[in-house]
Amino acid sequence: MLVFLGLLTSFLSFLYVTAPSIRKFFAGGVCGTNMQLPGKVVVITGANTGIGKETARELARRGARVYIACRDVLKGESAASEIRADTKNSQVLVRKLDLSDTKSIRAFAEGFRAEEKQLHILINNAGVMMCPYSKTADGFETHLGVNHLGHFLLTHLLLGQLKESAPARVVNLSSVVHLAGKIRFHDLQGEKSYNRGFAYCHSKLANVLFTRELAKRLQGTGVTTYAVHPGIVRSELVRHSFLLCLLWRLFSPFLKTAREGAQTSLHCALAEGLEPLSGKYFSDCKKTWVSPRARNNKTAERLWNVSCELLGIRWE
Repeated sequence: MLVFLGLLTSFLSFLYVTAPSIRKFFAGGVCGTNMQLPGKVVVITGANTGIGKETARELARRGARVYIACRDVLKGESAASEIRADTKNSQVLVRKLDLSDTKSIRAFAEGFRAEEKQLHILINNAGVMMCPYSKTADGFETHLGVNHLGHFLLTHLLLGQLKESAPARVVNLSSVVHLAGKIRFHDLQGEKSYNRGFAYCHSKLANVLFTRELAKRLQGTGVTTYAVHPGIVRSELVRHSFLLCLLWRLFSPFLKTAREGAQTSLHCALAEGLEPLSGKYFSDCKKTWVSPRARNNKTAERLWNVSCELLGIRWE
């Protein structure tokens, strides 16, 4: 037993000594474009913390007018104040958006349309992870409702402004765990069986499929869309899982920072020449492989139609 503990201690010590080198290896790609954004309008969901906050900071630094769309307005105002001070850009605004309530989504979109005639970049960044079983205000399973349906509806409601502002982009944050996801049409709300880990995976697969189908339907409009895996990032997303919180704390020296996690979102929002890759999935600032389920056009179309039915909307 003492030998085992000695070996374990030595191994952990080695890991922490070499952590800077390991972190550098796993830090991933960096958005290399120098594009400036004066006069451009950006909406980022969940930008009061983590990856979204760092994405907002960088876009504000480049001169964009940035809307932080989040549920907790006080946290949003705190983040916006910090970003305004850091970037010297006063055009960082906070608006209430609760993706678990379609009334809130519609109210946000209505208010935004009254304020702005254009929208150049929409980043669907917000999300929940590994929640105990619960439903949204509209009766949707929480992961499906927030991570997929909420952003599906928001994009639908803002699409007119995106088209008017073309070239424009929609960036949807997904995850590598979409590989373990499956669209269970017979039990989308998880009422027959539920596993909160797999529920998150299913919703991240839905993000990739949504991006794929959206790109197909937006061909010729000047609006392009991309799905993003930000990497394994130190963030508040794991707050619903004690085990993941423990693991994240233990291995935090090896995880990406929020700034590093924001790089692929920034790349897909800003990089020139990405238009032919609309609908594709990116990681570390480059197009990468997706699961066979994420490439299934029939599943993507069916999920689109079911999502419209659940939300009571019709896309033109």
